[in-house]
Amino acid sequence: MTSKADFTPEEWETVVHGPATASLIVITAQRGGTLRETLALAESYVEARKQRGQSELLDEVVAAKPALDHTRYRSAEELRQTGLQHLRAAIELLEQKATADEVDGYRRFVVDLANRVANAHREDGTRVSNAEQAALDEITGALGPPSGQA
Repeated sequence: MTSKADFTPEEWETVVHGPATASLIVITAQRGGTLRETLALAESYVEARKQRGQSELLDEVVAAKPALDHTRYRSAEELRQTGLQHLRAAIELLEQKATADEVDGYRRFVVDLANRVANAHREDGTRVSNAEQAALDEITGALGPPSGQA
């Protein structure tokens, strides 16, 4: 079992902020719905905390308060580019230190969280806007395929 103790403080920050970063990419992909989407993010963390015990790594990731500091970026595009690189770095760290099942669990959590955020608010009469879907596709691409599906 992999835990926070297996990472340096800088590495842990990369891993722990990945899910919130993915959510911010989705939230900023399309104007409107920011409050509902942010609430969906918070609710997802609360629900994930209730499902403790499946993975020590994920338990520790969701125990951390999601950091939503979009002000570090000058634009949504900068957030998107930097955020996708951040997700790639998190997966790279996890692939070095965690089991394949833990890496897949992290990928699933990030993708599920991003999807839940995207579905929290209707845009132009659709559940997920084209811009949000593009963001979801980029997030999934940055995370890479599940183990054994390269």
